Amino acid sequence: MTRSAIASRLIVSGLICLIVTTFAGLARLRAQDLRTVTEPTFPPAGVRLKARRVAIGEARTLRGRDESKPDTARIQMALDHCPTGHAVELMPDGARNAFLSGPLSLKPGVTLRVAKGAILFGSRNPRDYDLSPGSCGTLTRHGHGCKPLISGDHVPNAAIMGPGTIDGRGWADLMGENISWWGLAHEAKVKKLNQNCPRLIEMTRSNNFTLYRILLRNSPNFHVLYRDGKGFTAWGVIIDTPRTARNTDGIDPSSATDVTITHCYIHTGDDDVAIKAGSGGPSSHLSVDHDHFYTGHGMSIGSNTNGGVGHIRVSDLTIDGADNGLRIKSNSSRGGRVQNVVYRDVCIRDTPRPIVMDSHYSFYGARRGEIPTFTGITLRNVRISGPGRVLLDGYDAAHRLDITFDNVILDASEGVRIRADHARIRLGPGPVDFRPSGDDVKLIGEPGKGEPYHCRDKFTPMPASP
Repeated sequence: MTRSAIASRLIVSGLICLIVTTFAGLARLRAQDLRTVTEPTFPPAGVRLKARRVAIGEARTLRGRDESKPDTARIQMALDHCPTGHAVELMPDGARNAFLSGPLSLKPGVTLRVAKGAILFGSRNPRDYDLSPGSCGTLTRHGHGCKPLISGDHVPNAAIMGPGTIDGRGWADLMGENISWWGLAHEAKVKKLNQNCPRLIEMTRSNNFTLYRILLRNSPNFHVLYRDGKGFTAWGVIIDTPRTARNTDGIDPSSATDVTITHCYIHTGDDDVAIKAGSGGPSSHLSVDHDHFYTGHGMSIGSNTNGGVGHIRVSDLTIDGADNGLRIKSNSSRGGRVQNVVYRDVCIRDTPRPIVMDSHYSFYGARRGEIPTFTGITLRNVRISGPGRVLLDGYDAAHRLDITFDNVILDASEGVRIRADHARIRLGPGPVDFRPSGDDVKLIGEPGKGEPYHCRDKFTPMPASP
């Protein structure tokens, strides 16, 4: 072969390598929100409403006589007449700092802002939330009998902002009852039924929705559900609800694309974040960055993944004292493909189940045609302190878990039990101080040398306000 032919071949080979590398880099970049997301700003006030009630006691609730005087109508009227691009601002008025409301509907391009020092309480009257007469505040087979406190359907460019508080008072007895929303949820578990409790915020088919510097507390059910939409930013949100409050998920994007959850602090009784995908279609291109989770069920994907989940990036996350750490969960009644998920720069401590890949999550029904398949899952720069259990569970030999561990360190490796089956597991190139084994488990690669990811100064106390 002549020198010119060799040179030509080298040039072509170099171009091919450059193209492959470029496309690989683009693929990595696209495993996240495709928008350019910057910190939101507060819009100008279009309407200002002053509080008429006072929040009392350490529990921060209302006097009994105030429970019959809701602000629902005047807040809704303000939202309906607020100019696009402006905010309805709920403001304290001296010692009076509280608003009381039943369900509210957001409007396109309008922000509901709860100002510093103000609190918006959810009504304790189940009749305010009824989807059909008498449906809310009950136990039934199917659930879903309540309207959310705040909602929007086909409402683009809406927002909820703080730095005040929205409090669902899930702990407080319902009006005329001797049971709270949370008590109803625990009773439903015992009786194997579903509770009808309102969610705090639920947005459907509402593109470009924003949550910014708001404190959400004590939701009767999920705090935030965003579904069937494109473009959702949660920035600087604090969710503070006890770990004993059942089904109080923090932020749940479902069948959603281009989502960023960042600089948030979440302490709750169920999934801190749960990415879902059901009949509404896939969830893709989501970023969960620079967040802190405390009690709860961790950073979850699932359980419904039948719409498909992919292109997920979780980075710079601490999980401190949760029940689970990094979790993907589904089963054959609601499973689908979960792919291209990258967890990077994650610190986990005092978490009994720090890594959970579960293809047989508690079964929901007889249908068995929707098989979960988890592929292209990568954990890079992850450090776990404390004992616990790791589950690496593929569905079967035809639907193996495909996962990579690259610089993943168990500080108490002798105290961590690992169960693996139907899994293809890549180790390296960074250090990994464990070697999973089990039924139908194939190990690929060898761990390399290097410094474990440092978690110095990563864990931080739960803040009191945004």
